[in-house]
This record gives sequence, C-alpha cells and structure tokens, in this order.
Amino acid sequence: MKDIYIEKEREISVIADVDVLVCGGGPAGVGAAIRAARLGVSVMVVEMLDCLGGMATSGMMSHYTGDSSSSVMREIFIRTREKCDVLGYDDGNMHGDLAAIHHEAQKIALDELTDESGVKKLYYTKVCDVIRDGNKVAGVIVENKSGRGLIKAKTVIDSTGDGDVAFLAGVPYCKGRESDGKMQPATLMFKVGGVDYSRAVFPPTFETEVPTEKGELQALGKSILPFPAGHVLLYRQPTPGTVCCNMTNALDVDATDAFSVSKATEQCRAQIPYIIDFLHKYAPGYENCWLMSAGSLIGIRETRHFEGEARLEKEDILSARYYEDWVVRKAYFNLDVHNMTGNGLDVTGVQHKFTQQKPYTIPYGCLIPKNVDNLFLSGRNISGSHIAHSSFRAMPICMAVGEAAGVAAALFVKNDLSSSKVVNVKDIQKIVGDD
Repeated sequence: MKDIYIEKEREISVIADVDVLVCGGGPAGVGAAIRAARLGVSVMVVEMLDCLGGMATSGMMSHYTGDSSSSVMREIFIRTREKCDVLGYDDGNMHGDLAAIHHEAQKIALDELTDESGVKKLYYTKVCDVIRDGNKVAGVIVENKSGRGLIKAKTVIDSTGDGDVAFLAGVPYCKGRESDGKMQPATLMFKVGGVDYSRAVFPPTFETEVPTEKGELQALGKSILPFPAGHVLLYRQPTPGTVCCNMTNALDVDATDAFSVSKATEQCRAQIPYIIDFLHKYAPGYENCWLMSAGSLIGIRETRHFEGEARLEKEDILSARYYEDWVVRKAYFNLDVHNMTGNGLDVTGVQHKFTQQKPYTIPYGCLIPKNVDNLFLSGRNISGSHIAHSSFRAMPICMAVGEAAGVAAALFVKNDLSSSKVVNVKDIQKIVGDD
C-alpha cells in the first residue's frame, strides 16, 4: 500500500485578481504578457525563478535559433544590445548577430520591456493547482515564500513548457514520441572564458565536421567524452573570449518527475569537468579556457504534448503549409531531434542538411486545449506531433506563439467571450500581422 498523508484543509488568501494570468516567464510567456498588456488588459506573470527569459536567460542558451514573425523578439534583441552598451560589453566579435544572447543584459531588458507594458510579475512562485468552474479555470493556486495563495483570472495562458496548468486542469495529453513515449534528452548549458577567437572553432550542429591536427572533433568527442556526452556544439558570445557550450547530455529524463530532473541536472553538471578537459586537449583555441558559469535552469526539450482543436504535423513543416486561420507566420527551424539513446542527432532529425527553406504557419487551434474554455497553450506545449514539436519548440517560434496567445487572451477578455474557440482569428491576425 502506498504511504500517504492526508493534508488538512486550510484557508488561503486571494493574492491577485487579473484579466490575464500568464504562468511561466520564458520566451512564450514574455511574448504573451507583453502583447496582452499592450492591448489594455491587466496582466500578471508568475515565474518560479528570479527573472524572465527561461532558457534564454536562466538556461544560458547561446542564441535564438530559428525564426518567426515575432516583433517582441526583435524588440528584445534591440533592447538587449542597448543594455550591453550601457553595461560595458563589447560584441564586436559577433559581427552584428543580435540573436546571440548576453544573459545578464537580457534579464534587464526583459524587466524593462514588461514594466513599460504594464505587466505585473511575481518571481520565486510556482503553480500548484487550479480552481475550475465548470469548463473554465477560475484561478490558479501558487506557492512562494509568502505561502500558498490564489490568483483569480478571467483567462490563463500556460507558458510553463511542461504544461503544468493544462495538466492540472485535466487537458488530455501524451508524453514524448507517439510510438513509445520517449522524450528528447536534456542539457545543462555552460559558458567558458579564455578562448582564443583567432584560432577557435565553433561547430554549430551535430552534422558539422571539424578537422583538427588530432582528428575530426565530433568523432573525438564521441570516442573520448563520457557517455552519454559526446557531441561538440560551441557558440560565439557577445563578450570577448567567451563561448557557450551545448555539450552535456542526459537520457531518459522526465521533467515532470522531480526526482528524474534532479538526477539529470546532477549528471549534466558532473560532465562539465570532462568536457573542459576535452576542450583543453582537442579543440583549437580552447587550450586555456575556464568555466565561467552554468545555467540555473536545465534545458528540457520535450515533455507533454496536449490535445488541441488542431494539431501541427511533420508534413505541415516539410510542405511549409499555409493555414488560413494562422496566428503564427514565418515560423522556421529544422527538425532538431536529439538522439534519445546516445549523443548527437537522432536518425529522425535534420539540422544543417535540412533542405526545406520556406517558413510555415501555426493555426489557432493548436493553442486551444480541449475541455477548457478559457485556457491558452503557449510555447512548446501546444498541440503537435513529436517530430513537429522538434521544430516549433525553438525560442523564436515559442515567442511568436506566446504573442498570439496574449492577443487572443486580451480579445477574449475585452469582448467578454464565453470560449476561446470563438475569438475571431481575423482580429488576432490584424494585430500580429501588422509587424
């Protein structure tokens, strides 16, 4: 028999009452919150960490990879560049690449942009439960250092990545790959300093071969680094001599299981000394590199896929499908499926050899979960297949999805609608399509 404890009932305070509650402050949540607030509704973001940005900041992702129609993303690029100027950072080595992320500058930029838009923020706060009223979410129970509290909202946007709100609200879902439930591996990003840029190599994909005096670098990584690490992905950064490393690897991780994600984080962290030793010995320009910092958020690529009113498929991406009821345009990224049994690229994944060069659209129905009338999906948790998800999980696309969700949520509130299904898609397109 399972060992359980019955928690006593208790009263909790209503700590906020807003029009739109955005749960999760990653790229999708940022896009949603800014867009909704600029349309004149009250917006609050709850975030479990100490800043906005998710993988772009706390996760120390090297750059925004892929593309979309997101105008908020481009505002963030410009504001981050401005903050770099003020903070004394020199990005001359980036050759004008605004997609590369200076993490500390971007944290400040995101605070400023959300403040200017009128977004209220509650950091160090985790979603615990939802209160349902029929087919609607009446509020979300959160917990932080102040205790447990209820945030009432007319509508909720789930930008938690794993879809915690949708899960608690009872939206049907599956995890990972349809055939067996396996999910993409996890990575803890880290940054090194002391790199000689005049000689350094920067392999951007698993398929990039780098000849060196000691052998091909990817092959050396696979033979020397401790399994399941083994691939070599190195990215320029705005600060001189610094490089972001996407090289740790943890398999069979379920980020909806606290024990599993804790083990994965420790496993990835333990790989870092071996990786740096490898870079010292085998990567040109990295002979004197040193560990600067590692992410405070492990990179989780895949967990729950929720059932929506529409579903994005692999074929939609490969055919660059145009949906008449689009809410995201110009979405572009390859099929970035990491190996679920080892390191490198999965047999189903395609990176720099991806031949489809046209962008695709995402229809409104992918953001509308089944069984809940006032909840919007936003980010990598939208309705789509395992393979399609490997493309739309890219941060620029997640941010554009968030913008669409934010606009839809604001229209839902302002027009006092009964269901997210009846939001006029043409009205969403008029707003996000002006960019």
